Order: sequence, then C-alpha cells, then structure tokens
Amino acid sequence: MSGVRVLVGTRKGAFILTSDEKREEWEVSEPHFAGWEMYHIKGSPVNPNRLYASQSSGWFGQMIQRSDDGGKTWEAVGNEFVYDGVPGTHQFYDGTQHPWEFKRVWHLEPSLTDADTVYAGVEDAGIFRTTDGGKTWGELPGLRAAKGHLWQPGAGGMCLHTIILDPVNPERIFVAISAAGAFRSDDSGKTWKPINRGLKSEYIPEAEAEVGHCVHRISLHPTRPNTLFMQKHWDIMRSDDAGEQWHEVSGNLPSDFGFPIAVHAHEPETVYVVPIKSDSEHFPPEGKLRVYRSRTGGNEWEALTNGLPQSDCYVNVLREAMAVDTLESCGIYFGTTGGQVYASSDNGDNWTAIVRDLPAVLSVEVQVLP
Repeated sequence: MSGVRVLVGTRKGAFILTSDEKREEWEVSEPHFAGWEMYHIKGSPVNPNRLYASQSSGWFGQMIQRSDDGGKTWEAVGNEFVYDGVPGTHQFYDGTQHPWEFKRVWHLEPSLTDADTVYAGVEDAGIFRTTDGGKTWGELPGLRAAKGHLWQPGAGGMCLHTIILDPVNPERIFVAISAAGAFRSDDSGKTWKPINRGLKSEYIPEAEAEVGHCVHRISLHPTRPNTLFMQKHWDIMRSDDAGEQWHEVSGNLPSDFGFPIAVHAHEPETVYVVPIKSDSEHFPPEGKLRVYRSRTGGNEWEALTNGLPQSDCYVNVLREAMAVDTLESCGIYFGTTGGQVYASSDNGDNWTAIVRDLPAVLSVEVQVLP
C-alpha cells in the first residue's frame, strides 16, 4: 500500500502530515523549525526521502534545510548564495536603478532526474541552482536581461515564486515573477524570453506590455507540457503553445482574482482554482470557501463546496498552498491563512479538514510514497 506525505510550510514552522493511500486518517508531526517562516518544502521526485526546505526569519535571515530521511532529521546546507562569482547576500544590478537584494527563497524545485540538483526562486526576483544537494548555489543571471525595466514588487515582494521544469524537454524551464510576468528558457536557464503575449493588466502603464504583469501562479500537466494554465492578478489564462500566446478562460467564475491554480493528475483538462473577492479583499466571495473546478480546460467552472465552510469564512489560500497527488483517485490539498489544511480524495467532490489551527499556511506539497 502506498503512503501519502503532505509537506506544509507555515508562518511559524513546518508540519508533515502522513496517511496511507485511503487518506482517511492523518498523523500530524510536531512543528519543525518552530517560530520560523517556512516558505516552501518540497521532496525530490528521484528520492522521496530527500526534502528541501526554505527557512526564513526577519531576525536571522534565510537558510536552506535538507533532510535525507523524509523530514525526521534536518541539516542546514548551502546558506551562501553566489552571483557574479561573488558570495554574499546583497548585490546590485550593474548600472540599473533597481537594487538586487537577497531577502528570501520563495520556491524550491528539485530536478526531475537528479536528487542533488535543485532550482531556487528568490526575492529580489532571481533564479539559482545547486548541483551538489544544496551545498553551493549559483545564479542563472540570464534572466535579468529578460525582465526589463517595467516591473515592480507585488504585495508579497519582488519574488520569483514559480518554477516548472518541463518533463518532456529537459532544457525547458518556466518561471513566474511578481510583478514582472512569466518567462521561459529553452537552454537550461542560460537565456530567457518573456512569455506574456495576450495578458492584459489595467494597473500598469501599458496594459499589454511585454513585461510587468503580476502573475500569481502557473501550472501544467506533465503529459501536455505545452499547455499552461495561469492565475493572474486578475484573470484565469491558458496557453497551448508553451506561453507564446495566452487567452482568458475565467468564464463563469464569481471572481477571477486568486492565487493558486492546479491541474488534475490524470485529466489534463481538469483545473482547480480558489477565487477570492478582490485584490484588496483577500477572502472568498460572500464568505463561502469554494474550490472551483473546470473539466473543460477553463471557461466552464463548477463550485466544489461539500465539507467546506459556506458562511462566515474569511481566509485566503496563497499561491503555493495547493497541490495534487498522483493516486488513481486524485487527491487535492490546500491550506489557508486560518491554519486549516483541507483534502479531497475524490477529485474535489468532497472535502475534509485533515488538520486545523496551524499557523497561517504558506505552502502545501504532496508526495506519494512507494
């Protein structure tokens, strides 16, 4: 029987939730790194017991943690990021008006083929890579040339928060930056191009600019890596040509503002979002927590409510806080700023809170264990 491990990062520590493949009863760990902001925890697809975690504190700075036993024990690794050949934590762009300040690691994306290779998305927005299990990190500086001048911090910071490694083309990488947009590399991160054609953002000087859009999250299905789904600051978007052109698929959603977006493990046209009221009111419309599912790749959406609070609910679901497992009956998981982690073992039809009263949830990842 398979096991399921859910990795939860919160404002005050990390938690590991485990269950068998039935996903009916859950064991919740004690907090790891209690008191620290845990922006992201993710396991290697090659070695599921190899976990990487981003640990951050306004007092003590940024640390990377690694576990080789599924989170039972941890070791601080590679807390020296190198860019332009110089180790340190602060650097300025050459000749530009924007300072490049290393603040925190938002996202860790382990390689699909090598447990020692990991990509890190950081604030201020940049991408780093390690090939020795986190001991040393080097920037992929080509991204700087593609970001242009028309970009600014989103409300959460000037962060690179999404990294997707193409499962078919090993040289292709997608990233998303708040608030610069989406970008793609076709040469393993050496050079990058903006992929924002079709995006419209009324809050920037040029609504259809090549760079400057606030992309909240992008997602894809591994069998169709040219089809991307995006949750933007406003609008749900879709591209069928690896980001060359986007079109809106918000359809009948009550609001097209939100943060996470996820694709079903076995159905490439089944997509999940969690709408919130607006960019200033970060809570569900009418105080009703609803996940919306489209089985048609967008435009037609249905509310999934069974087991979710349908009154007086004013939590948010952040961009990293939704994940899907790969079991036959696909499991969907999300965490809230109110400290609940909800799970559905039947594609989203029914939900249950598998843990409550955690600190505000920043990220949720899930592993299916052999």
